[in-house]
Amino acid sequence: MLTCIIKYHIDPTKTDQFRQYARNWGQAIPRCGADLVGYFAPHEGSSTLAYGIYNIPSLAEYEAYRERLKADPLGQENYGFAQQERFLLREDRTWLTLASAPHGDKT
Repeated sequence: MLTCIIKYHIDPTKTDQFRQYARNWGQAIPRCGADLVGYFAPHEGSSTLAYGIYNIPSLAEYEAYRERLKADPLGQENYGFAQQERFLLREDRTWLTLASAPHGDKT
């Protein structure tokens, strides 16, 4: 299993737009085949950093998922919304694998 962490640099005056974007992905991402952990908006500290986190079985599955997301009506709408509102200044994807499992093992 792979975990994708998307680090967003957002316009701090457009946090509400980012929250709408996140809610839309909250519907589209699971429908298109990824296990969404969630989207996280600024609360304390930096007002310009936000995150999206999801799991997917493999990079091959990721490519198929991306194609489904591009074809999804809400996905298309959300891409357009981000372009129109210009609240995303930058995004970086990092791929990680879980190294700490199993958790809570009492040996």
